[in-house]
Amino acid sequence: MFSIIQAAGWPIWPLLLCSVVALALVLERFASLRTARIAPPKLLDEVLAVSRNSLPAPDVVTKLAQNSVLGQVLASGLHAVISEPRISENALRNVFESQGAAAIHKLERYLNTLGTIAAAAPLLGLLGTVIGMIEIFGSQSPTGGSNPEQLAHGISIALYNTAFGLIVAIPTLMFYRYFRGRVDDYAVELEQASERMVPHLMRFSVRTPLHTAGTPSSF
Repeated sequence: MFSIIQAAGWPIWPLLLCSVVALALVLERFASLRTARIAPPKLLDEVLAVSRNSLPAPDVVTKLAQNSVLGQVLASGLHAVISEPRISENALRNVFESQGAAAIHKLERYLNTLGTIAAAAPLLGLLGTVIGMIEIFGSQSPTGGSNPEQLAHGISIALYNTAFGLIVAIPTLMFYRYFRGRVDDYAVELEQASERMVPHLMRFSVRTPLHTAGTPSSF
């Protein structure tokens, strides 16, 4: 491997850096986007069951927020109803939307970097190819002779960098698309869970009585 790096010349070093960063990000995303950490399958049903007859205690809501990303979204709605019993449905939906947007932003962390590496790696390989071609042309002397060693080195730079750029770019692009799909799936799950929680929590909202025209309100 070291001999290949030597033959590929200095243009391969940015590609090696990109490969290390991409590998680290892929491993981090696999660990962070696990279903148990984002949206446990039975969590929503458990929350609905616990709050069927009354709102849970604040410490229970705090533990729910620490459970997962879905738990944070559900806990935000519970906390909103507990802190403001007269909350309107639109205000409660806004709470869920705000917390959901923050959760999705957190899930998308590092994906732009992964996509950038997938797009930049072939260009870095092309840069190595151009530098290799310059070495090849530089091996030709004005008198018609050539330097075989420089010619071979130029060919090595061009071919190795082109190949390594594709080797880095293709898997990185595949993982980027895979993680993007998982984030989209989680976004749908969070949205559906919020839609189920809104009418459930509105049962605990204290309605402000409506007064007919001309009838004074009592204090």
